[in-house]
Amino acid sequence: MRRRVLIPLMLLGLVAACATNPVTGRRELSFMSEAQEISIAQESDPQIKEEMGVYNDPELQAYVADIGQRIAQISERPHLPWRFTVVDVPAVNAFAVPGGAIYITRGILPFLDSEAELAGVIGHEIGHVTARHSAQQYTQQVSGQVGLLALSIFVPQARPFSELSGQALGVLFMKYGRDDELQADRLGARYEATLGWDPAAVPEFLSTLGRLAEAAGDRRGVPNWLSTHPEPLSRVQDVQATVDELRSSGASYVTNRDEWIRRVDGVIFGDNPDQGLARGRAFLHPVLRFQIDFPDQWEIANSPQQVVARAPGTDAVMLLRGVADPQGQNIRDIALNSMRSAGFRAADGEAVTISGLDAFLGVYQGQIDGLGTVTMRAGHIRHDGQVYLVAGFTPPDGFRQSDATFLASIRSFRPLSAAEAEAIRPNRVDLYVVRAGDTWQAIAERSGGVVTPATLAVMNQSTLETRPQVGARIKIVVSG
Repeated sequence: MRRRVLIPLMLLGLVAACATNPVTGRRELSFMSEAQEISIAQESDPQIKEEMGVYNDPELQAYVADIGQRIAQISERPHLPWRFTVVDVPAVNAFAVPGGAIYITRGILPFLDSEAELAGVIGHEIGHVTARHSAQQYTQQVSGQVGLLALSIFVPQARPFSELSGQALGVLFMKYGRDDELQADRLGARYEATLGWDPAAVPEFLSTLGRLAEAAGDRRGVPNWLSTHPEPLSRVQDVQATVDELRSSGASYVTNRDEWIRRVDGVIFGDNPDQGLARGRAFLHPVLRFQIDFPDQWEIANSPQQVVARAPGTDAVMLLRGVADPQGQNIRDIALNSMRSAGFRAADGEAVTISGLDAFLGVYQGQIDGLGTVTMRAGHIRHDGQVYLVAGFTPPDGFRQSDATFLASIRSFRPLSAAEAEAIRPNRVDLYVVRAGDTWQAIAERSGGVVTPATLAVMNQSTLETRPQVGARIKIVVSG
């Protein structure tokens, strides 16, 4: 929801050349020098942190960075300026930028069941960098005219309806091919085994990812691991041979599960209230002090730039975001100028009051990338020094039947009182000791029903059909 302008990256001047792959030792075509990789990491880092946020837990950040640096130093490219950051987004993911920048999402942490699994994930991402997978994928994205950051990202106030199908930084989450994934799995297992962690953690977490897909885990925020690191279950058997080879040495390995669950205790689960959060059909933003109710049963996806709500199985979409608020202009002029600059023609409109706030309701027609021609009901609402755009749109032939739904949602926008904003708390990971007779359903219900029993089981390397072990210390999620 914050305004921002992203600084362009230095993407020009990539010259094709042959280089030696640090992992395989083979000569291969490369469009990017190591110096260019490092430059990309250095310039991307502040933008990624601004776009996603850095999770506010210095102790956890230092812990993750220490594990990352230890693995990086025994990798094939220890000299890179490695950096490791937990970013404050709820999706289950981790990703690497060429040049040694590794990012772990807050959303993946509750689904890791040991320090060894964390080391395996970090090692996997390091493997993408050391084997130059990220550099090759990055090059293909650029050469294929997909664009990266400044090549495809718009100034939010100028093009509020672009990039609706993904996040502004989505192109960073490059989808690797199967061979690259398997190589990164094997490298991750080897790296952590070298440092004494159990390499079996790699296939164990791949199995967790597969179960998460079946449990329909939280996929909001940035693209999740299941879309950017494909086929986790099919890779379990492929990496198992490497794990068996490593464990055949007779070396003693650790998982450090107790240390890990101590670290993850209290981590925010799902949306962070600082960035707004969805509770049922309502989207609440305690910092910006407003609430809006989207249509019942619609899927709500929150990002720092905008909130998108979609009607399952239909072409109806709604979005919420901030737009520029030029001083001295009335709300009608702001609305019409904003929509005109986005390429939309006004068909109707009137100044109204919504929850005591100045607003302008209009109907517009225009084009949205990837969706084609749409008819849009849009409300521009001025609240606390900011103008918010709440818009619903469909292809023209579906607008009439959706307009009443759009209007009801737009008119639900209201300020939050200081007391209401203060009362909004995030959901967090907590620890629980299993009692006799407990089932995943019972534990989920007792902890407030914040997550489904299936998701709770996946968080603890289990399934709904398997009873939790009495006396085991497990992770649960409790409401704020």
